[in-house]
Amino acid sequence: MVKSAPPPIASRKPSKVEAIKERSNFLREPVATEILQDTNHFSEDAVQILKFHGSYQQDNRDNRVKGQEKDYQFMLRTKNPGGFVPPQLYLTLDQLADEYGNHTLRATTRQGFQLHGILKKNLKAAIAAIVKSMGSTLGACGDLNRNVMAPPAPFKNKSEYDFAWEYAQNIADLLTPQTGAYYEIWLDGEKAISGEENPEVKAARQRNGSGTVFHEQEEPIYGTHYMPRKFKACVTVPGDNSIDLYTQDLTLVVITNKQGELEGFDVFAGGGLGRTHNKEETFARMADSICYVAKEEVYDLVKAIVATQRDYGDRTDRRHARLKYLIHDWGVDKFRSMVEEYFGKPLEPFKPLPKWKYEDFLGWNEQGDGKLFFGISIDNGRIKDEGSFQIKTALREIVEQYNLPIRLTPHQNLILCDIEPDSKQAIEEILNRHGVVTDPSNIDQIVRYAMACPALPTCGLAITESERAIPGILERIRALLDKVGLQNEHFVVRMTGCPNGCARPYMAELGFVGSAPESYQVWLGGSPDQTRLAEPYTEKLHHNDIESFLEPIFVYFKKSRKKGESFGDFCARVGFDAIRNFAENYKPKSANGGGKARHRISVRDDIYAVLKETADSQGKSMTELVNEALKVYLKVE
Repeated sequence: MVKSAPPPIASRKPSKVEAIKERSNFLREPVATEILQDTNHFSEDAVQILKFHGSYQQDNRDNRVKGQEKDYQFMLRTKNPGGFVPPQLYLTLDQLADEYGNHTLRATTRQGFQLHGILKKNLKAAIAAIVKSMGSTLGACGDLNRNVMAPPAPFKNKSEYDFAWEYAQNIADLLTPQTGAYYEIWLDGEKAISGEENPEVKAARQRNGSGTVFHEQEEPIYGTHYMPRKFKACVTVPGDNSIDLYTQDLTLVVITNKQGELEGFDVFAGGGLGRTHNKEETFARMADSICYVAKEEVYDLVKAIVATQRDYGDRTDRRHARLKYLIHDWGVDKFRSMVEEYFGKPLEPFKPLPKWKYEDFLGWNEQGDGKLFFGISIDNGRIKDEGSFQIKTALREIVEQYNLPIRLTPHQNLILCDIEPDSKQAIEEILNRHGVVTDPSNIDQIVRYAMACPALPTCGLAITESERAIPGILERIRALLDKVGLQNEHFVVRMTGCPNGCARPYMAELGFVGSAPESYQVWLGGSPDQTRLAEPYTEKLHHNDIESFLEPIFVYFKKSRKKGESFGDFCARVGFDAIRNFAENYKPKSANGGGKARHRISVRDDIYAVLKETADSQGKSMTELVNEALKVYLKVE
């Protein structure tokens, strides 16, 4: 079956970025020229190409002064298939954060690390150090395949997990840019020593299907123009939805036989969450089941899907350029047919799968090979030293002393792997000494399952706060749940500072999406296991009004839920009309019997930090602590 050629790119009125990619000489220019210039920032064209190398040019908005130049700095993102970070790479990143960055590391929702605050003059040294420590930033951003995700739990006695990690790495290698630009610019042409590439992957990259490969080109799979937009992939095992499989452009699910041998993969495609406020043509979408593929043909199938998006994805309107829009516009059947043309044969039917479940793998766990792994909760992925909470120092000490590899989780947490049982107590002591909670049962469940993106001050797309706002908002949600008699309740809360959805708020039970300064669009009705999209409930909620907005919804949930029903499942079952009707007729009752909403006050940032630290150390809520202190100060009984 011969695939009909797509229309030539010139006839499709390509976007400005398409022209920049075409002129770049396979991601070389103008970055190669401008990195040598004594300036503190790159040109607009260079910024677009710099993304492919794993870096975003940013402006710290906290430091803006009217009439003065922006405070330019750079975010570097690593690419770690399956979230795997060898010990020497972790220690290098920790050092770079102090030497060139803002003294923090940030675990991302795609199992990589981000370094913030790097200056242009230090960018080359930082990238070179990462590569020489067996890491990479190539393809962590840009219009190509991003970091390939996989379940983070290092089970050594479950063959399906081994296959998930192996194929996450192999798919990452298959779709890694082949241009020499990365090593030419950042390492002066010196190719780093890395693990030997799988021969099957190497062969698959050159093997043509029916138009999947460009022969005699520097980029055999991507061609001159790379992808229309970013492409996100993951590999998981049946039942394990720790990787939010429905949000990916491409998901492979490992299928083994009764002996635990790999047979093939179920394939999902077309998920994606990025959208734009007030642009109804942009939307969050869950992936569809597409087919099953035998293990011997998985690389050709991946290439066929990538080529379909590469050649037919929208290169005119970048807001409409993701694979989800192609599948939405075409329908799944037409998409399957086009993939079959590239694949060269009919696709096999999807195989049945068990129910999906979300797990975060926190605390101590058996690896299955006599060793242990330990999952550590990291609020919003930010590894830092602050007050008595010294997680950055603790992790450096542990990795240095025990030479442990790390796996980052899709939930912005971190797993220490390959721990000898006799080291368990000493590692716990290091963590406890640095104020790190080691027992996951001591973490408020609403905090444990929450996520937020960085947003302000560094993300150029942020409309409002996210990472800096969510701790206080979760504290207020917990106080409200306590007030209405839902003390033990928890659900998935996610927050982003803009509608691009980096912390995947559209799959949350309660999602906050920045829509204006200090205001959020609110989404309700996602499922605890991230298998159902939430829906927008209100367009603009000011953060001061969160209590009065959520109280009637929580009260209705308490009164009308089914036994064991989660908050997200409840919202999806009863529907928004019923929730709104209840809220409109709800009369709040304050502690003194009146109908007034509770008052809000603000505190200085330095006082807030001390308050939070003291509350954590005493195992109390900040609200509790403030009330106790004010009672003493005001001499109130």
